[in-house]
Amino acid sequence: MKFLIVNGPNLNMLGIREPEVYGSMTYEELVYFLHEQAVALGVEIEVFQSNCEGEIVNEIQRAYRRIDGIIINPAAYTHTSIAILDALKAVSIPAAEVHLSDVTKREEFRQVSYAGMACEFHFIGEGKQGYINAMKALKEKLEAAH
Repeated sequence: MKFLIVNGPNLNMLGIREPEVYGSMTYEELVYFLHEQAVALGVEIEVFQSNCEGEIVNEIQRAYRRIDGIIINPAAYTHTSIAILDALKAVSIPAAEVHLSDVTKREEFRQVSYAGMACEFHFIGEGKQGYINAMKALKEKLEAAH
């Protein structure tokens, strides 16, 4: 079972950007943690991060027929990118949306999640644990389907 974890703009700045919102963990530490947890769950992961919307769309499209589940933290593109929504819908791969912070308690413009409209699971404001919960949810769904 293989999952693609997609992280959007500015997540590469974790530990630097607004630590009062996102904590002090760096992006490299997050990726290391995700790989450790994937091994513990018995799944494979690929982790991808980009600040460019088109690159994220391309990576989602590359997942077609190659990846069993997508975990996406589209970051700021959550609230603006119909292209990412359309890519998720096009590949029809089970998907989970993750946000480190609780976007439901932040600015009004963060209240709409386009990418989330194509996701079966949503883990909001759970920090890095949200990614693990997403892996578990997708794994359970896929195992139940087989």
